[in-house]
Amino acid sequence: MGNWVENEGLSIFVVIVWLGLNVFLFWWYYLVYDVPPKFFYTRVLLGRALALARAPAACLNFNCMLILLPVCRNLLSFLRGSSACCSTRVRRQLDRNLTFHKMVAWMIALHTAIHTIAHLFNVEWSVQARVEGGGTLAGVLSRLGDKENESYINFFRKNIGNPVGGLYVAFTYLAGLTGVIITLALILIITSSTKTIRRSYFEVFWYTHHLFVIFFIGLVIHGAGRIVRGQTAQSLAEHNPEICYKNFTHWGKKGACPIPQFSGNPPMTWKWVVGPMVLYLCERLVRFWRSQQKVVITKVVIHPFKTIELQMMKKGFKMEVGQYIFVKCPAVSKLEWHPFTLTSAPEEDYFSIHVRIVGDWTEGLFNACGCDKQEFQEAWKLPKIAVDGPFGTASEDVFSYETVMLVGAGIGVTPFASVLKSVWYKYCHDATNLKLKKATHFVVHHEEEKDVITGLKQKTLYGRPNWENEFKTIAGQHPGSRIGVFLCGPEGLADTLNKQSISNSEADPRGVHFIFNKENF
Repeated sequence: MGNWVENEGLSIFVVIVWLGLNVFLFWWYYLVYDVPPKFFYTRVLLGRALALARAPAACLNFNCMLILLPVCRNLLSFLRGSSACCSTRVRRQLDRNLTFHKMVAWMIALHTAIHTIAHLFNVEWSVQARVEGGGTLAGVLSRLGDKENESYINFFRKNIGNPVGGLYVAFTYLAGLTGVIITLALILIITSSTKTIRRSYFEVFWYTHHLFVIFFIGLVIHGAGRIVRGQTAQSLAEHNPEICYKNFTHWGKKGACPIPQFSGNPPMTWKWVVGPMVLYLCERLVRFWRSQQKVVITKVVIHPFKTIELQMMKKGFKMEVGQYIFVKCPAVSKLEWHPFTLTSAPEEDYFSIHVRIVGDWTEGLFNACGCDKQEFQEAWKLPKIAVDGPFGTASEDVFSYETVMLVGAGIGVTPFASVLKSVWYKYCHDATNLKLKKATHFVVHHEEEKDVITGLKQKTLYGRPNWENEFKTIAGQHPGSRIGVFLCGPEGLADTLNKQSISNSEADPRGVHFIFNKENF
């Protein structure tokens, strides 16, 4: 139980707080629109759909404020590197930034669905009330504003019935038109973010994800039309709706209640999202500035299994183990950026990445580097490369433990190439200051050959171990230790290793504890 708390406790706490705030905002704003007399007459027109539309709108504002923060990579890297304000336990939560980003996105989708459905009913009833006769309270309310010195409550001012009236609202009113646009943008963003699309058609994912710009622009101006209207404070002082609604046919006459006055709700979304939008804009400006700095490809190495290694140099480039960069090759695409883990060590005078050829972009990079040709390629013929980064990952904490397990699946072994090289350099130059005593079991095969990824004679062990045996063996060899378990691989393997880390840790605080960390980028 103790290790479960250490591995998952803070994450669960963050999620519970986030869900709690969503529930609180929903319930609070539901009551704001469902109880006070300010919206008494608005509820006559729209019923419960008013509160059901406004409550998720508040939650949308909250989650749209959060959605950009987990993808501010420079901010996260700064927090990771600032040990004074970020402990190891907190830094592990930063490594789950994309998981939280996805959770917030699904919450936005949920509240968008509720908000949209509720407003469909609102439009239906607003149009219907407008064409009703004057014998009903809804009909009288809908005709307010037709005369001078009257303010209106029903935003729909045409005498057009449904379904034409509903279509008229959707495509001629600012709220309707922006609502359609941002909903379509959100649908495209989410559907193109599925694992299948990301892996098989990364370009589709990349381009559609940038519809978030349209989404946020539409979101900010969505409420500028002020279609949700309530009774003004001055009017409420003269006209109590809970009493005056009974004699609605006599409003404005001598001895009767005065005609109620209404005003639209001012747009509030911009107050929620302007801060994160400015922060993200600064993030993109920093990325743009760094991407303009000159990068020189010093060497291209073709490895087996359709993998190439790019060794590069860039003035002022400083890295830590396990970090990653974003790479753009204008010769392949002028807009696309792709993430790659650094496979070089900080002690080396260059930085490198390994690229597996699995799609159109990587195939284009392969050809642009002349790897499809048999003859030797001159350095000046190599394509220009733009680099953004480096950015921090979980592997940066590998030297915080005396014992670690490094688990990589497929191309996921690349984050640990940097770690293994750095361990070797540190061991060779100053082993006394190296806290890390074991990077568990370097398995050597055919000493005359070097490892494909790391270039070390101590080769990486490939295959699927018996995890139960591995964990028990390591726990027996290192009693009373905090052992860092680092994975770069699929979610299924992550679940397995996380469960093993918890089940093989002892309840005694002085016993062995496995601390699970997963790469996300």
